[in-house]
Amino acid sequence: MDEKPARPSPEPPLALPASDGKGRLFGIGLILLALSCFAILDTAAKWLTSHIPTLEGVWARYAGHFTLSFLVINPWTTPGLLKTRRPWLQIVRSALLFGATFFNFVALRYLQLDQTASLMFTMPFFVALLAGPLLGEWIGLRRWIAILAGFAGVLLITRPGAGGIHPAAILVLIGSACYALYNMLTRVLASHDSTPTTLFYTALVGFIAASLPLPFVWTAPADPWVIGAMVTVGVFGWIGHWLLINAHRYAPAATLAPFVYFQIVWMALAGFLVFGDVPNGWTIAGVAVVIASGLYLLNRERKMHAEASLKAQAGE
Repeated sequence: MDEKPARPSPEPPLALPASDGKGRLFGIGLILLALSCFAILDTAAKWLTSHIPTLEGVWARYAGHFTLSFLVINPWTTPGLLKTRRPWLQIVRSALLFGATFFNFVALRYLQLDQTASLMFTMPFFVALLAGPLLGEWIGLRRWIAILAGFAGVLLITRPGAGGIHPAAILVLIGSACYALYNMLTRVLASHDSTPTTLFYTALVGFIAASLPLPFVWTAPADPWVIGAMVTVGVFGWIGHWLLINAHRYAPAATLAPFVYFQIVWMALAGFLVFGDVPNGWTIAGVAVVIASGLYLLNRERKMHAEASLKAQAGE
């Protein structure tokens, strides 16, 4: 017989309640700052791909994340941190995030920042497709249409065949699928392990996975700019995730989700300022379709959860 799942550790009290208008605005502000951090991370990562091996850049990302996480969350300050009821699920979930990072870093070598960001927005489509077999949340006709429309937007961005973008776009889609699975497993683990435990395993597994092949690809950085960029991907990655977690403490996920698409603005701006990249008409049209489809899926999910909550309350 399976053991009863452990209750997650309670989160620290909020400075402002999630239902409070000021709290929601603060949460939105935090997620916009988080997205700007992720844009800086990807910009530094793209710049690094022309100076060091991709795996070394991924290692820098996780080395910084693990180091900063360990200073805040470790077995001494958080007793029982390493105890997990689903160790293999923790490892698989963390490996999926590592895979998403790796595929994204490889793709950044060949694609513009706005193109990688646009293709990563396919994540809600993969979530909707995977929610059925993994969580039993099967989708209906209208959401199938939204998913197909979203992938039509992907075709506008990538334009397969002559005149399309680099085939590395496929790696972004694989990374997006990995990130969708990562999110699915995060929801599963929420009822088994505490948030600090899950966060710690995410950083630990990613750091180990990035360190194993490092001796075979390591190139000692001598340029201070390269060293600075390696530090940047680690520090801003950690700060971005910290801001993201705290944003969800001040505002509901349904409120914050649409603002994730604001990242395309940061990415396009960074791509123009640092690399001189200008989004073309196909990318703009494709990302408009992808965002519209994604917002529809988010709205449908919000309504379904609201209806489920009302039914649950009526049955009490």
